[in-house]
Amino acid sequence: MRKIISRLILLLFLFAVLYGVRYAWRAFPIISGYGAKNLCSCVFVAGREPQSVIAQELGKFPLNLANFDINDQDSVVTASVWGLADKKAIYRRGTGCTLISGMTESEVRKQTIVVPHFKPSASDTVLRYDTALSAQWEEQIRQVVSHAFQDTDPDKHKNTRAVVVIQNGKLLYEQYAPDFDKHTPQMGWSMTKSITNALIGILIKDGKLSLYQPAPIEEWQAEGDARSTVTIDQLLRMSSGLAWEEEYGGPSTATNMLFKEADMGSYASGFPLAHPPDTKWYYSSGTSNILSMIIRNSTGADYYQFVYKRLLHKIGMSSAVIEPDASGTYVGSSYLYATPLDWAKFGMLYLNDGVWNGERILPEGWVRYSSTATPGAPQGEYGAHFWLNAGAPGTPETRWYPDAPTSVYSMNGFEGQRVFIIPSKNAVVVRMGLSKRADFDFNEFLSGVISVLPEP
Repeated sequence: MRKIISRLILLLFLFAVLYGVRYAWRAFPIISGYGAKNLCSCVFVAGREPQSVIAQELGKFPLNLANFDINDQDSVVTASVWGLADKKAIYRRGTGCTLISGMTESEVRKQTIVVPHFKPSASDTVLRYDTALSAQWEEQIRQVVSHAFQDTDPDKHKNTRAVVVIQNGKLLYEQYAPDFDKHTPQMGWSMTKSITNALIGILIKDGKLSLYQPAPIEEWQAEGDARSTVTIDQLLRMSSGLAWEEEYGGPSTATNMLFKEADMGSYASGFPLAHPPDTKWYYSSGTSNILSMIIRNSTGADYYQFVYKRLLHKIGMSSAVIEPDASGTYVGSSYLYATPLDWAKFGMLYLNDGVWNGERILPEGWVRYSSTATPGAPQGEYGAHFWLNAGAPGTPETRWYPDAPTSVYSMNGFEGQRVFIIPSKNAVVVRMGLSKRADFDFNEFLSGVISVLPEP
């Protein structure tokens, strides 16, 4: 009996070791890839101090298992976990940082990516309100916004880094955390998905894409491929039915895409259908990068010029840097840096129905389409690459922000990035930070700001 028990213990031990090795084999490249990419962008794009980034963004388990080396001369960050799973991210002026995955560094550096130079104009500036606002009102907005920066619970850290409030096209109020200011570009994470929405809209306006056409992906057009019916609309609404695993607590299809794949859109488009299109809503960063791939294929040699000239620079987002994967396609799910005020400008484009300085940028009706709830989203919480506050049909009290109007919609990003668009107040509110989901009360924050906004 003792021998049997000893053998069982040995087998269990061997199983645990093998499982641990297998998990480390999958997880370590994600840890080092995440660390290298984010440290590179925070240092070379946002201009932050490396030790601050390592302590704040990368200081918690398991990210703190990684070790980093920064080469300022070559603008390169390398990371590894206990000397294993080396990953490298390289910075290139105008394109930000790219994680070297699936291709050699030499191959990536040979790419020709020419981003147009920003040409400022008087219309790019968001003017401040005049002094007609009362001192009493200024104190009210100051108190509401300042509360968003103050930790009131020792177990919850808000880590707010910026708040910007715009109403009627003018800057009402702004506040920044220490070491951040109005010139500091900040990562939008999944707020980038809404940028992808706009680029698709512009291509539809140009007649190069059609909303309800099957997605123009050659691999899906083979005879008998069920994916051949998936439309642009279904990709925008996250109802394509494609198999996907949007998990970030460990290795998944989402983390493999972001930190292991050279061509993220091609990787995501390689998955089969798990459900018939339009029968199930499932949030997927993979579909955003499929759309980004479609944008590149639809614009050809003009791709890099198109993104900036037709959208980012057109609306005065002078600080914006959208970063490509190793294949050269912009990571439309996640990787755009911009100052909080420039993020607010993008929100203003949608608040103004896709019109900027009298010029229609987005198709007529595009904003209404983007902010209409997707059938199948259980709480009426998702439109077309925008989050909504509609609530479930018939029970709007179930919405995410019960003390804010149902007409509010937003761009949402990892760790508490938000651009709220508030039509009833003709306002845009930006909040950026580094917060766990439960550590910041967005309902309290948003309703508080709305309650003190003047009538438009």
